[in-house]
Amino acid sequence: MNKLLLVAFHFPPQVGSSGLLRSLKFSRNLLAHNWRATLLTAKTRAYEKLDPSQLSQIPPEVKVVRAFALDTKRHLSMGGRYLDTLALPDRWVTWALGAIPAGLRIIRRQKIDVIFSTFPIATAILIGWNLHRLTGRPWVADFRDLMTEDDYPVDPRTRRVYRSLEQKAVRHAARIIFTAPSAVEEYLRRYPELNREKCVVIANGYEEEDFQGITTENSASREHSAPLRLVHNGLIYPQERDPRPFFRALSRLKKEGRLGPAVQIDLRASGSDDLYSKMLTELDLTDVVKLLPAVPYRESLKESAAADGLLLLQSAWCSRQIPAKAYEYLRLRRPILALTNTDGDTGRLLEETGGATIAALEDEEAIYRALPEFLSNLRAGSHPLADSQISTRFSRREQAAELARVLDQVVAESKQAKS
Repeated sequence: MNKLLLVAFHFPPQVGSSGLLRSLKFSRNLLAHNWRATLLTAKTRAYEKLDPSQLSQIPPEVKVVRAFALDTKRHLSMGGRYLDTLALPDRWVTWALGAIPAGLRIIRRQKIDVIFSTFPIATAILIGWNLHRLTGRPWVADFRDLMTEDDYPVDPRTRRVYRSLEQKAVRHAARIIFTAPSAVEEYLRRYPELNREKCVVIANGYEEEDFQGITTENSASREHSAPLRLVHNGLIYPQERDPRPFFRALSRLKKEGRLGPAVQIDLRASGSDDLYSKMLTELDLTDVVKLLPAVPYRESLKESAAADGLLLLQSAWCSRQIPAKAYEYLRLRRPILALTNTDGDTGRLLEETGGATIAALEDEEAIYRALPEFLSNLRAGSHPLADSQISTRFSRREQAAELARVLDQVVAESKQAKS
């Protein structure tokens, strides 16, 4: 089999980032396409939260190497303060100290064909570039989304380091992989020297096995007295997914008595519960919106499947991204309240598949107008659902098949260059 070194910070038993599923599912599904991955990740002490429940999903054929790594904020600070240079490009830069020597040993002993490193932890891109530079092995950089924007990262010094790593990938990576089409267009605009052929879109997706035994309920058959339940599972970033316009629209509708019969909105594992708890108290929404702790991934899927509707938040600031949960929502085929802009990648995806009521996350008035009709359709069981034939394109198996084709091309090009 061809051999891949997959450099990924987020990997089981880490919990808190849906991004770990991309690396985990790639490593599983690539086996069917003649590619065996060795995972180069971090020692578990570098993770803030652990959940061993997904360790069983790592195939025995996939070797996992955990290199030395510390979290600067937790391990190298004094009185809550630490040197900025110890957190560039990110708080896990010490991972490079362990991962680069470990990666060199893996490449030499296993005769690795391709190095693959995946964002959003920038140190992974740093490791991938160094391993490529030291060994000459072809390197694939999985950016997923844009590494930088004009105002991201917010800190100018961090942004300069990110931009430097971004430029190294543009110059030296055999391929750069994105999860949304408009991200490709932005990089082609930003770097005129970048060939379109080097840019590949491999979306996030869903793993069919994760949904085995999970059934959805028809809203029309729900008990009349039961509250309507909307669910959002996962991080709600205060900037990228700012829920305040949604909260304000909810508060207005509640005061006007226009929410109808009982409505419950569950925000599970938001990541900013303290901040949102204050907002909900000020807006008198604590009886409507519940902030709930994280649960294992499969439990979150069951909860979403049993909900009357699913909530998705994506600001115009992130219009060149598609959150991973969007593909889970499409597979579940539950009605979606998508608070996003229609001219972004997420909005375009949902307009293509159907099944969503869409209003811009920043537009309180649009949410205020759209929400009562959405809730009414849920109660009547009349809200349209996503087209299942379109949704099947986004299975993780399909995405792994596309990645395998890319890796095969990279190997062929590398051999041709050496001949």
